[in-house]
Amino acid sequence: MQETEKKIVTTEKYEKIYLAGGCFWGMEKLFLSIDGVVDVTSGYANGNPGVAPNYEFVCTGMTGYKETVEVIYDSALVSLEKLLLVYYNVIDPTVISQQGPDRGPQYQTGIYHVTDEQRAVIEKVSDEIKKLVPVFMVELEPLKNFFPAEEYHQRYLEKVPHGYCHIPRSIMPSLASMDESELRSRLPEAMSAYTL
Repeated sequence: MQETEKKIVTTEKYEKIYLAGGCFWGMEKLFLSIDGVVDVTSGYANGNPGVAPNYEFVCTGMTGYKETVEVIYDSALVSLEKLLLVYYNVIDPTVISQQGPDRGPQYQTGIYHVTDEQRAVIEKVSDEIKKLVPVFMVELEPLKNFFPAEEYHQRYLEKVPHGYCHIPRSIMPSLASMDESELRSRLPEAMSAYTL
């Protein structure tokens, strides 16, 4: 069982945001492709205190942990707003405990902030999404805890290039290169799939 909780810190140069968007393999690959993102770590967030998670235990659905990526980014090069717009372009915000074919509490979507400034940006962008969908089920909470996943999960899609990914890889490069206005203009179409 993994026993090391990752310290939650920000520096003046870099910031961290925690995004749960279903299986962390695809989320990690997508966010690593964005200019200004310094590092991405797959892991488990906002679970039951006192429980040190590992993959098998998290998959039981009894830990409260969600598959989450820790995104470290240089806010001088990429805005939190852009990261959130990329995120919302690849998740279904209308479901509980699932994304794509993956089902279980560990696949619950969530955005977990570490500062009040981040919370304000998250609320602003999420309010835009709420206007586009009939129901909004993404958790918007402060980060309580984060544990890095096992090493074999880190950079999984680099190690296994044809491995499973619920996010279409064909859209990753274009999303990563879009600016905020381009990403925002895609949202009505992206969200239309969830309004039927």
